[in-house]
Amino acid sequence: MSLRLSTVILPYRRWNEGGRSAWTRAEQLGFHTAYTYDHLSWRSFRDGPWFGAIPTLTAAAAATERLRLGTLVTSPNFRHPVTLAKELISLDDISGGRITLGIGAGGTGFDATALGQEPWSPRERADRLAEFVPLLDRLLIEDAVSHEGRFYSADEARNIPGCVQRPRLPFAIAATGPRGLKLAARHGQAWVTTGDPKLYETGTPEQSVEALRGQIAKLTEACDATGRDVADLDKILLTGFTPDRGRPLESLDAFVDFAGRHRELGFTEIVIHWPIPDSDFAADQKVFERIAMEALAQLR
Repeated sequence: MSLRLSTVILPYRRWNEGGRSAWTRAEQLGFHTAYTYDHLSWRSFRDGPWFGAIPTLTAAAAATERLRLGTLVTSPNFRHPVTLAKELISLDDISGGRITLGIGAGGTGFDATALGQEPWSPRERADRLAEFVPLLDRLLIEDAVSHEGRFYSADEARNIPGCVQRPRLPFAIAATGPRGLKLAARHGQAWVTTGDPKLYETGTPEQSVEALRGQIAKLTEACDATGRDVADLDKILLTGFTPDRGRPLESLDAFVDFAGRHRELGFTEIVIHWPIPDSDFAADQKVFERIAMEALAQLR
């Protein structure tokens, strides 16, 4: 499978003050998918502008024609499967079937306490995701769903006419632990990783590659256990969180080298952050656009 190049556009700009133009430019540059983060606020952006993922994607769907769109990622931290399913079916319809749902267990950031709850433990986050994903799967496929679970319930929740994409829009499941990888094997059309967070501060790019190799091996084991061919899953690397940090975006050659090493591991899609000045995602816009337009040709 050929390598795809995608981007993630953080929702920190007003739509008419640079927000819209980033999405339309992403389509012009030929990105496969443009994702956005689904948070209530995030890290250093907490005290500045930050807009909702679903309305932003809806606007992006109306402003583009071919570009795939998605979340990277949604989590149960402040979402419920019933209401999320209704929004996703609507978004898939508005976009003409161009939506991918990235979904993961969430973390301990601002989303974890914004609704007034105590942060969930890693075990509870895994427990919730394990219930959330299968229920959401059903809600996006079946006309009416009833379910009484430990964390989530549905009572004749109706989602007619369902997704434009059949049987439903694709799931890209972010996971590195055994339970999450099992979910990806059973319900995902793609798997997402940011690498090994323990290596971010003091690790090397070579150690990161080996850690990613190990993650793909564990994904393969999870697929084998469910009778699924791991080749059926797209494998997505969200960049910016490995020891390489922003170096792959310093030049076209640097990116081609980075992307080539990770394609050899089995990754089918690499996601790069749209440049944001004065942030961890600062990069030269001209270099970024050159990478978007020229890198894949050098990797064929």
